Amino acid sequence: MRRHRHWGPCGPRGPGRWREEGMQRPSPSRLYRDPERGILKGVCAGVAQYFGIDPIIVRGVVVIALFMFPPPTIIIYLILTFVLPRRPDGLYETPAEERFWKDVRTEPVNTLSALRHRFRELEQRLRRMETYVTSQEFRLSREINDLER
Repeated sequence: MRRHRHWGPCGPRGPGRWREEGMQRPSPSRLYRDPERGILKGVCAGVAQYFGIDPIIVRGVVVIALFMFPPPTIIIYLILTFVLPRRPDGLYETPAEERFWKDVRTEPVNTLSALRHRFRELEQRLRRMETYVTSQEFRLSREINDLER
């Protein structure tokens, strides 16, 4: 994907550009490198963002590994630099979506439980609405409103 200099944080036309332009939206659950938040190539920042931890911790682990195992650490870092794609602009449409995907990666069981809870609540609301719409009270209310017009 080519980058445009006039793009803002969410792309040229805002967060919904993936749908508008007919492009396939990049996977929000994928590991990316993040050069904007990174120091060298953004590998540590991308790994930290993926796992939901502070980038300083990842950088500290890399520095320690660099002192203990220099050649493998350098090789792995270089491989990740070339293998990991750059984080696309506007990857998440809202901060809530970004939090959701972070939770999916770091706490999948809790996220699944929260989704089940939300779907149960939606199902209960739908049942209450269906009960009201099929009730005599709704019909009577609608007839009264029709008389007032």
